[in-house]
Amino acid sequence: MNERTEVLEQNFSEDVQEDGGAWGSEPEELELEELEVEEVESSDNEPVEDSVQLYLHEIGQVALLTATEERELAMQITRGKEARMRINNEDYRNGRERFQLEQDVARGEDARRKLIQANLRLVVSVAKKYIGSPMAFMDLVQEGNIGLMRAVEKFDYTKGNRFSTYATWWIRQAVTRSIAEQSRLIRLPVHLSESIVHLRRAIYRLEQQLEREPTAEELAHALGMSLRKVKRLLQASTQPVSLEQPLNNESEGRVSEVLADESLETPMEIAAQNMLHAELNAALNDLPERERKILQLRYGLLDGQRRTLEEVGVAFGITRERTRQIEAEAMRRLRHPSVGMRLHGYLD
Repeated sequence: MNERTEVLEQNFSEDVQEDGGAWGSEPEELELEELEVEEVESSDNEPVEDSVQLYLHEIGQVALLTATEERELAMQITRGKEARMRINNEDYRNGRERFQLEQDVARGEDARRKLIQANLRLVVSVAKKYIGSPMAFMDLVQEGNIGLMRAVEKFDYTKGNRFSTYATWWIRQAVTRSIAEQSRLIRLPVHLSESIVHLRRAIYRLEQQLEREPTAEELAHALGMSLRKVKRLLQASTQPVSLEQPLNNESEGRVSEVLADESLETPMEIAAQNMLHAELNAALNDLPERERKILQLRYGLLDGQRRTLEEVGVAFGITRERTRQIEAEAMRRLRHPSVGMRLHGYLD
């Protein structure tokens, strides 16, 4: 069987025993999906590489399981887990009983491997639905295999569900989360990433049919969505451009070198700000000391932190109302024509 799958099994088996919160809780009821493996093509309609076809051929050689076989394997896995726990807790009477527990552990591991291998085609069928996402097809398959392994660890055969029904949800969950987390610099919610995958597939189909780029209205009709939702998806599906990206293949310039920084002030704006500060300071210095300090604290003129009337009152040992009165008197002085004319030119 594929080496990558076996390595994933080894690295994964111990990590999933108590994990599950990040993946959400499994559904109580699932409708069984009839999933068949078909020839897989890449998102640009080119045949997938030979190694992928070889992998599909290998997993296709493993026979599918009946409901009875699934249940028997699940029982062996459960017994193996219980046996491992007893060994770890040294819950056995003698060496012979420990040997029996070790046999149960080995049979459980073998059953787990068989259940995984018999359902690798299910992973491929789910991954096919997300061809067109930024992730490569085999990356989708590997993420789906992780979801399959998690499903094996959590499957409860006593509830009566077929394993394929139960595992489909976990596989899809693993694939969609991986697309959301790995394919973008800006992380999107899983449900939005899934909608974007459907959007891209619709764009590809319509481009083939119309021989041009489809309009938002045509996409909305094809997807059965509102025009507003399609426009939002189109906006969300755009990838950010790195500021370090070259302008073109022939230039050594970067995008950051041709973008204007609108936050930077012009020399004229800087000069005007300096003059305003000088005039404002001069106006404040004409006020009585307490009025000047109260205004400086109220409006954060010294440290950029504005204070409430109550905070200023505490600092000066006066009531909130008295602070308000002093502030009002100071503002009245600043509004006097002799002062206001000096500041009026900067207030446009």
